[in-house]
Amino acid sequence: MSDPYETTEAHLERLLGRALNSFDLPDRLVEHLGTALAHSSSLYSTHHSPASGLWRETRRHTYLLADGTSSSLWELAYRQDADRAVRHEVFAGRAELSLAVNRLFGEADPATHAEFTLLPDDPEGAVDDVAVLSALFAASVSTPLQRHRGYAVDESADHARRVLRRAENADRPGADTARVLRSAYAHRITQAFGTRHCLADGRDAGFSLYEHAFMLLDGTELSLWEVEHTATPDGRHMCEVYESEAAAREAMELRARVR
Repeated sequence: MSDPYETTEAHLERLLGRALNSFDLPDRLVEHLGTALAHSSSLYSTHHSPASGLWRETRRHTYLLADGTSSSLWELAYRQDADRAVRHEVFAGRAELSLAVNRLFGEADPATHAEFTLLPDDPEGAVDDVAVLSALFAASVSTPLQRHRGYAVDESADHARRVLRRAENADRPGADTARVLRSAYAHRITQAFGTRHCLADGRDAGFSLYEHAFMLLDGTELSLWEVEHTATPDGRHMCEVYESEAAAREAMELRARVR
């Protein structure tokens, strides 16, 4: 079963780890797959034969790579006669998949089998998966060099909610920004200012500025700027969040001003 919250890296590691023949894949292909930014998995065919106990399924796993190209792996999961163990093999193309089916089940063309079900989703429909994945990473033409900046696909919408929830400043981003960030699917965190110490109201205070950059489903980027500081009346740690770097830096200067 696939995990909707599984990262592409974890998905690929799990797929290759369970395949009996993953070592047969070309090294260059595996290297390219290591740069995958997003993935889509779909069931291509299924064949269940209760009388003989034979069972198999084939799945297509499509990956969008960091260079904007795509690649697919074909997975064969099967259980043979009088054997309850499920085995997995993975292939770089449909031709290799067909050869494996012929090797294991003696069928040159599995679609001719009476109990074989070819799902409506045509294998060439991989282009549809690529189109969807590409749309996730398509940036505007004016910012082509900012498409892939080390984003992590890891529950990014939840991360955005946590950042906004811990913000204590009254002028923090509102409901509109929170609504837009619900479509965040990848993010990265960068310390934009570095740790700074200064006097605030006669006390030593520390400041740090972080950019939380999010990639949205429509291909655009949105950043939240978080100021962490201890320039509070009791010296406790406080977080403030702003929609722009300029506003965040202005808030830092205001907080750090010696009164």
